[in-house]
Amino acid sequence: MSHHINCKHSTTFIQQRIPTLNEYCVVCDEQHVFQNGSMLKPAVCTRELCVFSFYTLGVMSGAAEEVATGAEVVDLLVAMCRAALESPRKSIIFEPYPSVVDPNDPKTLAFNPKKKNYERLQKALDSVMSIREMTQGSYLEIKKQMDKLDPLAHPLLQWIISSNRSHIVKLPLSRQLKFMHTSHQFLLLSSPPAKEARFRTAKKLYGSTFAFHGSHIENWHSVLRNGLVNASYTKLQLHGAAYGKGIYLSPISSISFGYSGSRPIQSRFLQSRNLNCIALCEVITSKDLQKHGNIWVCPVSDHVCTRFFFVYEDGQVGDANINTQEPKVQKEIMRVIGTQIYSS
Repeated sequence: MSHHINCKHSTTFIQQRIPTLNEYCVVCDEQHVFQNGSMLKPAVCTRELCVFSFYTLGVMSGAAEEVATGAEVVDLLVAMCRAALESPRKSIIFEPYPSVVDPNDPKTLAFNPKKKNYERLQKALDSVMSIREMTQGSYLEIKKQMDKLDPLAHPLLQWIISSNRSHIVKLPLSRQLKFMHTSHQFLLLSSPPAKEARFRTAKKLYGSTFAFHGSHIENWHSVLRNGLVNASYTKLQLHGAAYGKGIYLSPISSISFGYSGSRPIQSRFLQSRNLNCIALCEVITSKDLQKHGNIWVCPVSDHVCTRFFFVYEDGQVGDANINTQEPKVQKEIMRVIGTQIYSS
């Protein structure tokens, strides 16, 4: 009888815990403290003991597979990291700062959020070789070459890959939105199961639509790790908040492209010195969504989920006249989405 009760309690615990699993550190099981709730992928907390355990127990061994199979995604992650690090606003937006164990002294941190050294970090990042070169030859050979350049380059690359807490994959041509006029299209999901469940519940009640969100590429290093936050009236805010507090969106591509313009960066990734990016989000159409013409403000972060991410090289942008409310555009979005989002 007691065995049956214990099994029942265990089942109940598992059912309750799985949707919120990523709210807890993968090492110590303490709850994370995130500004915008949990993210899609699990993470280690900032306690040094947990960082050491995470990085020395072989959890990082997936980097080889990532570089081999998702080269353009790794390109993008490195480009975002570089943009944030080279930004005049880096002290605010380069968050999280890497926690990287020193390969020559596994009991100390070579990069430590409590002792930030941007110059040393820049040197290591400069030594991270082009991902396109990385896909040639064996991963061990690539690692050996990187270690020769800088012993912290490869550990930093591992951190850039493993600290990404969003699900981001390159879309095949058959699944791309042709009207976006770029071959650099990605599926981007960051909501954990609990948030996605709340989103679906709200969607059943109020319905949803799609809208663009534009932001400098330097901001996305943080977005992929901390979520799309309501930056209005905080130190993170870059543009004005003329229509109040919330996440700013627009059904018109040109308006969001205006927020995404990037500063030129010395980037070897995606073969460009100047990258622009824009996200296509799904947003709940409840009364909370404030529409001021073509500028929409959503004060409820749970009501906005990223779905797609588009990158443009050399400062170019796509068609400025895309309107997500046009039936033909909506039809194409739904064709591309298919079951991707909910099966992922």
